[in-house]
Amino acid sequence: MTRPSLRQQFLRRLWRCRDISAWAVLAYAMMAIYAAYFSAVTVGIHHGLGTSAYDFGLYDQGIWLLSRGKSPVVTLMGRNLFGDHSSFILLPLVPLYWLFTSTATLFVVQSVVIAAGGIPVFLYSARRLESNAMGCAMVAVYLLHPAVSWTNLENYHPDSFSALLVGLVLFAALERKWRLFACASVLALLVKEDIALVMMPIGLWVVLRRDVKRGIIVVLGSALAMVVLIVVVMKHFTGVTFRNSWRIPFGGFGGLIRTTLSRPWKLVAHLTSDDRPFYLWQMLAPVGFVFLIAPEIMFTGLLVLFVNILSTFWYQFHIQYHYSLVVVPAIVIGTSFALGKVSKDTRKWLITLVLASSLVSAYMWAPLPGGRMELQQWHDDHPSVSAAREIFALIPETAVISAYHPLTAQLGRRVEIYSFPNPFARSNYGTDVFVGGDRLPQADRVEYVMLPTTLLGESAAVWATERIRFGEVASNAWWILFQRLPEGATVTSG
Repeated sequence: MTRPSLRQQFLRRLWRCRDISAWAVLAYAMMAIYAAYFSAVTVGIHHGLGTSAYDFGLYDQGIWLLSRGKSPVVTLMGRNLFGDHSSFILLPLVPLYWLFTSTATLFVVQSVVIAAGGIPVFLYSARRLESNAMGCAMVAVYLLHPAVSWTNLENYHPDSFSALLVGLVLFAALERKWRLFACASVLALLVKEDIALVMMPIGLWVVLRRDVKRGIIVVLGSALAMVVLIVVVMKHFTGVTFRNSWRIPFGGFGGLIRTTLSRPWKLVAHLTSDDRPFYLWQMLAPVGFVFLIAPEIMFTGLLVLFVNILSTFWYQFHIQYHYSLVVVPAIVIGTSFALGKVSKDTRKWLITLVLASSLVSAYMWAPLPGGRMELQQWHDDHPSVSAAREIFALIPETAVISAYHPLTAQLGRRVEIYSFPNPFARSNYGTDVFVGGDRLPQADRVEYVMLPTTLLGESAAVWATERIRFGEVASNAWWILFQRLPEGATVTSG
């Protein structure tokens, strides 16, 4: 049998396009609407000064430095961009900084990428459930999950790629699309060093259910990648092997193991303390726990959920933060996998339950229109924003500056910028975020300082010490811009 010509292959694909159902169109339309809505919302928040050095300005500065051929030593946090997290997935974004000058570029990218996480959900669910309508319903479940929209609103994080890439890994593994599986696995491991915590369980599932050799490669490759990224790559950039050991309860790895073996009730008490049980409820309730019919795919996300509730870091066990997004593909695709185990008649009832649970959860916990969650409003036409932009125009593009943290997100595309009180008094800066208060050598290089008209507490005390070296350049009802005086000159009052 002869192989079809390229023309015949093209005509066959074109013919298949005629069979795309209205449900498939609706599924992709929902993703497009989601991307457009959250692009508009997040860009509006940014333009209204609702973002900051952490966790947007540092990425914007780092990628901008790379786009200019410079080392991505991010002065907003005192670390190399890839020493903070090994998010090499950011490298493909560098060309965007050659094309777009807007500081809001990353927010559009983030919204589009998160919305695209619905693609593997639809492709797998429609096939598994033998219904484009049900595939469309599962896309809605994904987009409505509270962890998805909250991640989209939490400044910017490269973790936003995790939903799409982990979803593609699961889809490819389930459907035995091994080239896609290999490519998606490599890209997923570039998102962040700890993405291995979901990739290793997926690899183990592949060993047990699909292909032993490929599964072992993913398990061992993911483990090796995590070790190399943390012990070699990140240490090379920061000089520290593991910066976040303080998040491990009971004093670190050793204390955790000793407590688990000698006093396991203390570990149980820790795992059930604060909001941890409620966090698990918020993560799993949106799919009505239907995945329990056949939980093996959902279980690939259990290790990440366990690490999140084990952590002493408050943000990890609250659904409003980006640490939860990586688990959502396992939960949603795992639910489709489970639905495929029941009869078609039962499936219709269960997917109705899933949709109802998703809608109720979104209403209760997601930052979506019509829900209970009220978002703080940021308007780019607010007088304080207009006043800030007037002063921005007075700061030279190459100047070394220290600025109030929401302002740094607008001014980060420069070689050297600091979030006040840095570098005059170290605060959440460098490899050890708990060291603070000392005056950094970079303080003598700062040329401009932009602050609100009223400072309180420690910030006021720091500026009272430094103010003598700076003269006022411009001010309004909201902001003041200072410039370093010539050497030897001082301010005696003001």
